[in-house]
Amino acid sequence: MRKTVRINGANEIGKSVEKSLDEYFRTLDGEPPHGIYDMVITHVERAVIESVLTRANGNQTQAADMLGMNRNTLRTKLAKYGIR
Repeated sequence: MRKTVRINGANEIGKSVEKSLDEYFRTLDGEPPHGIYDMVITHVERAVIESVLTRANGNQTQAADMLGMNRNTLRTKLAKYGIR
């Protein structure tokens, strides 16, 4: 039996990203922002993959299933981010 865990009411992940972006904008010190979308997606994707892979005890097939992608896609992303 699979246990489904739901995040309480508001989107906590979204709030974390928003908080991080607020800090990012504060530290720009007048410099114009650049490439924000790619920066966020790259950091979030890497963190999600690492977290899920850890929870799957390194089992790439199980991690890919948890992520909703096929194993080859996961392996491509692991190589992209240098995750072993």
